[in-house]
Amino acid sequence: MGKRVAIIGAGVSGLASIRSCLEEGLEPTCFERSNDIGGLWKFSDQIEEGRASIYQSVFTNSSKEMMCFPDFPYPEDFPNFMHNSKLQEYITIFAREKNLLKYIQFETLVSSINKRPDFLTTGQWDVTIKKNGKEESAIFDAVMVCSGHHVYPNLPKESFPGLKRFKGQCFHSRDYKEPGTWKGKRVLVIGMGNSSCDIAAELSHTAEQVIISSRSGSWVMSRVGDDGYPWDMMLITRFKTLLKNNLPTAISDWWYTRQMNMRFKHENYGLMPLNGTLRKEPVFNDDLPARILCGTLSIKPNVREFTETSAIFEDGTMFEAIDCVIFATGYGYAYPFLDDSIIKSRDNEVTLYKGIFPPQLEKSTMAVIGLVQSLGAAIPTADLQARWATQVIKGTCTLPSVKDMIDDIDEKMGEKFKWFGKRETIQTDYINYMDELASFIGAKPNIPWLFLTDPKLAIEVFFGPCSPYQFRLVGPGRWSGARHAILTQWNRSLKPMKTRIVRGVQTPCLFFCLFKLLAIPILLMALCFVLIY
Repeated sequence: MGKRVAIIGAGVSGLASIRSCLEEGLEPTCFERSNDIGGLWKFSDQIEEGRASIYQSVFTNSSKEMMCFPDFPYPEDFPNFMHNSKLQEYITIFAREKNLLKYIQFETLVSSINKRPDFLTTGQWDVTIKKNGKEESAIFDAVMVCSGHHVYPNLPKESFPGLKRFKGQCFHSRDYKEPGTWKGKRVLVIGMGNSSCDIAAELSHTAEQVIISSRSGSWVMSRVGDDGYPWDMMLITRFKTLLKNNLPTAISDWWYTRQMNMRFKHENYGLMPLNGTLRKEPVFNDDLPARILCGTLSIKPNVREFTETSAIFEDGTMFEAIDCVIFATGYGYAYPFLDDSIIKSRDNEVTLYKGIFPPQLEKSTMAVIGLVQSLGAAIPTADLQARWATQVIKGTCTLPSVKDMIDDIDEKMGEKFKWFGKRETIQTDYINYMDELASFIGAKPNIPWLFLTDPKLAIEVFFGPCSPYQFRLVGPGRWSGARHAILTQWNRSLKPMKTRIVRGVQTPCLFFCLFKLLAIPILLMALCFVLIY
């Protein structure tokens, strides 16, 4: 084995990092404070300090063909969108199949990570752990931080005047587990992300009344995409990304808002974002519009102030006799085992090169895996991040100068502000980001070459879903089954739904989708031409 690498956390990012270390001949040791793998996806009835927490009813927002490890498809009978227990089952199968468990030390808390005195020459770290009440330290050549960003809740109580005198119950969505406690109650949910909408929609089936208070609104999408196919298999394609990035801004914005409003008109439901052209991550909820139609759930603006029993909103209306306020207000980024000078944030900006490397470290021996968000799934993103990071740690790949890395961070941050808004500092464009990482290790598929040598595969890769298998077609870590996985991905996605056979499997016609996409921009350009001449 080669260099010793400490991996913090055994969620999907930690498992991807262990596997990538093994692929590169490094020696991984993973420290996990709980007694099992899975991280965020390991459900527990109890709230555990320092660990991510989910509610019992959580389902995935990405479909199985788009969120697998790139050389490890889900069993074909698994549903497209999985309950957290089903995803945990897959994660466990993957870890056992890849023989990763023996590299994990469970019930082990990492209390501190510090540079060695000779860090400038060795790049080594002192890692101090606590296990069974005992503390010990070890020296590692590199550290991969995989502790996630859903651990430390953001609870902005000071932003709501009068909250201290509110007599009802008040807690963060991290502490929510199931709806039974709130039967017949009146509940206010603050925030409008995936968690808040999930919790509010679920509570609205049993509570007397549920209100979501949103400062800026959000687009709400269904997991059911065009013609009933999984949304991400229809939307996350190289062709659509190419159009989005190259159409004139006015046409791109119009097209984007039209797509978001195809299911229902957001302004009619009080959901319309204040800036609808920003590509912020939308909310995925199939039930929310129906619950609003049924009147058991309502959308209100931001809370101006609280009284002992009520909330007064910025439009002057009031929600009275509230039993509970749930703050679904996100999470902060914290690494209590690290000195603040190692991973810095400026004005809530995560200043990591490509979202992974602290740019000002004298040696590139620390990587943060999993601290990005996009419309794409977390598992393939973490896999590709870990593959590049381990090559940097090994010395196969090198990073640019500090100045070049900081300049790149500034440039990318400007692009993020334009596309996602100033609050979404870890948001990124999925396909562009994945291609960029893949190009560093020689794993980016060459589309023009594919059209020349394998047209059938090229059509699926360019016009079809940008599934994780694409990043194991070539380069280090190449998987011989990637081509077959891409050509059969629609069959696996439709298999669990074909429980009553009516006709043969109906996969999308990619050329028809292409025609539909091109028709509107062509008509608009033709209209502009007519008006000009």
